[in-house]
Amino acid sequence: MAEARPLLKVLIAAPRGFCAGVDRAIQIVELALERFGAPVFVRHEIVHNRFVVERLKRMGAVFVEELDEVPDDRPVVFSAHGVPKSVPAAAQDRGLTYVDATCPLVSKVHRQAERLIAEGRHILFIGHAGHPEVIGTFGQVPAGSMTLLETVEDVGSVSLGDTSNLAYLTQTTLSVDDTAAVVGALKARFPDIRSPRTEDICYATSNRQAAVKAIAGECGRMLVIGAPNSSNSLRLAEVAERMGVPARLIERASDIDWDWLGHPSTLGLTAGASAPELLVREVVDALRERFDLIEEQADHTPERMVFKLPRELVA
Repeated sequence: MAEARPLLKVLIAAPRGFCAGVDRAIQIVELALERFGAPVFVRHEIVHNRFVVERLKRMGAVFVEELDEVPDDRPVVFSAHGVPKSVPAAAQDRGLTYVDATCPLVSKVHRQAERLIAEGRHILFIGHAGHPEVIGTFGQVPAGSMTLLETVEDVGSVSLGDTSNLAYLTQTTLSVDDTAAVVGALKARFPDIRSPRTEDICYATSNRQAAVKAIAGECGRMLVIGAPNSSNSLRLAEVAERMGVPARLIERASDIDWDWLGHPSTLGLTAGASAPELLVREVVDALRERFDLIEEQADHTPERMVFKLPRELVA
């Protein structure tokens, strides 16, 4: 007689997976391939997910890191993370056809940075060094007009000549809790610092972290589907860990460490904003092969955000 499989309840966080900005960016590459034919070049990964990138490669997208890798006669798409102003300027100088897939919520931060610098303010920018979104935002304003802060400790050590005209902005994919701590330290040290008009951390990042918090108390383990270079996915695993739930970031079902997983009674499952639902189903199917599975979707308020596509692709 076949051995009975252990019972496992899988509690699937909601919302999870694709956000409006990711959805839009992927559509832009697909529409560019329809409009211009293959190959269409994409500067940097359109979104941080290997599965998505490989699928677009099969359709005819070619991913490059720098503009000089793009031939003169082919179009180029700029990734959802945003690019420094110098990149579209260089594309124009070469006469390249380009489409900007920057998430509108990242573009909003770019415009805020420009306005604050025009007002004569120095910006303290909360973000992760080297992340493409941070590089893109710094590239909107003159060198030296923004200072990067990553931690509360950075707030205490930052040295500025004039502190009378400061403002802060943040990367859109940060930990809500960590950022609140850094902002609190900023306001304590610089009481007159100008805050953003609205929260810079995007709705999808905040919602996905809140969804993990909502289910973590019931879970013995948490799996987060996302890429290791995806900021918002890494933050989801951190949120679970801080609530005392051991968490692992995986890209595909094949990455599950079964020894680590063990036999929890309840497993939490979520996906970062760049991970398609197909990968969630793949993980559930892999779990079903080893466990007697009870699948439960967490309650949530649906996200209804939709961003318009560039006119040049839908005209």
